[in-house]
Amino acid sequence: MLRTTGLTKRYGERAALKDLSVSLPAGQFVALLGPNGAGKSTLFQVLTGLFAADEGEVEVAGHSMARSGTAALRHIGVVFQQISLDLDLSVRRNLLFQADLHGLPRRLAAQRIQAGCERLGIAADLDRRTRELSGGNRRKVELVRAGLHQPSVLLMDEATVGLDPKSRQDLLRAIHTDVQERGVCVLWATHQVEETSRADRVLVLHKGALLADGTPAQVTQALGGPTLEAGFIARTS
Repeated sequence: MLRTTGLTKRYGERAALKDLSVSLPAGQFVALLGPNGAGKSTLFQVLTGLFAADEGEVEVAGHSMARSGTAALRHIGVVFQQISLDLDLSVRRNLLFQADLHGLPRRLAAQRIQAGCERLGIAADLDRRTRELSGGNRRKVELVRAGLHQPSVLLMDEATVGLDPKSRQDLLRAIHTDVQERGVCVLWATHQVEETSRADRVLVLHKGALLADGTPAQVTQALGGPTLEAGFIARTS
């Protein structure tokens, strides 16, 4: 569903991504683990077409981001690290705007908005201004928004930053449900090691390069620590 080949992105002389090649299948929750400054956000900006790579290729569901960007982006849903909702609009109007961008018929959009908000427990907030919601509920709105066009690839960039423990658990639970029920390919960027515990696969990114790739147990062994957290800290300090 998502493939990068030899991906390199530079800012001046500094390489934020270095020859990064990964291939992610459908129905897999992949945790992208890395310290601050590892290149996670740069990777997401390249994967979503906001930045162009200096070298390498991105393919989404078989479509090249460089040659068929519109087709590739149809398969992507994304939640960026910074909240990107219009806080002065209601939850419903934020979501309808996104549905219109994807060309969804209004009746279908309304059904998906209602179902998505009910699933995440925010249906009662549909007509509230978004700025009145807690940080956790704003994140839930963004998750509903990212899934309105039923993408096959979901990118989550530090999506739990600032959330309380319950909101973090709710968000992770909803994402794992999408993986199980719809076969979504999820790339979940985080620097919180505990968020990788239920991942099918863990990618460790450090200074723009891939340090380890495998199941949580395999990555723990590759990093050489008694636990994944200990190995991660030791190798990325």
